[in-house]
Amino acid sequence: MKILAVDDDPIILELLSEFFNALGSHDLTTALSGREALQLIDQNAAAPFDCFLLDIQMPQMDGLQLARHVRHTATYATAPILILTAMSEKRDIDGAFAAGATDYITKPFDLTELQMRVKLVELLVQSRKSKTVHDFASSTLLAGTNSPDYADLNEPFDLQDAKNVIAYNSMTNYVAQLSRSSLFGSTVFAFTLRKAEMHCENLSGVEFKSLIEDVAKAVSNSLLDNQFLMTYAGGGTYLCITGRGWRPDMTHLMDQINLRLSHTRAIANSGEELHPRVSAGVAIRLVWKAGGQILNSLSMAQSSAKNAAEEFERLKTDFFQMGKRA
Repeated sequence: MKILAVDDDPIILELLSEFFNALGSHDLTTALSGREALQLIDQNAAAPFDCFLLDIQMPQMDGLQLARHVRHTATYATAPILILTAMSEKRDIDGAFAAGATDYITKPFDLTELQMRVKLVELLVQSRKSKTVHDFASSTLLAGTNSPDYADLNEPFDLQDAKNVIAYNSMTNYVAQLSRSSLFGSTVFAFTLRKAEMHCENLSGVEFKSLIEDVAKAVSNSLLDNQFLMTYAGGGTYLCITGRGWRPDMTHLMDQINLRLSHTRAIANSGEELHPRVSAGVAIRLVWKAGGQILNSLSMAQSSAKNAAEEFERLKTDFFQMGKRA
């Protein structure tokens, strides 16, 4: 991987240089400030970086400001960003992931742990490059035909425009990073787009992803009065986690989101109006749960929202059939 590490401490940069030299399979560039990093990003436009390692506390431009700048650059919208910092409070971790961090490592860091995290990032980079090649090959095969471009219903993908939205793998890293005490009192919950499978089958890949983005904005905007992070988990499901102390009223939130969606015109290329609506799952409060139990809670929240969407459609069909029999 081609990596850019940014830290105002030259000792840390020297340590990272020795670390990656020992690994021998990566190309590391270093910068002592955010401004220098931006210059290097511009200078390497023809051969972009694959990954960023950023400190938070730096003069003039801190690591979170730099992360936001990186995320708003089209080339690096999904590039992995690892935060390397001495700051370990929950508000710091929340801020980092909200700014676009993929993972978070606290100083002083263990080199074995850093190696493991870098390996995971390398696999992520390889996976995304492979998918890009696959998508390009697929679009080439489809050129000149009437076949729509393809979207995988169950595949999580990154959302660019909605506020406080992070990548799915970043969400799992976020939960894994926080201690049990930091997560105590937080709540996880999810919403699922009704008829998601039908929308995926009937729309092109671009149209389906646009629909997912529109719904994400409605969900995010309905949560902005509270502290939260959100991700798209695939299957038309949006997974959310709040800060401690807020117990969401899921029925009220669902109504708010659907009201927003009713004021948003979503129209397919065919001219059909889509009328997207969501169903809400149960809110699961995180009390004293270990890492595996917390990840299980995320899964339970997703499943409950998906089941609620399916149950809504089933009841609507049963009611329609009952009306026909009457």
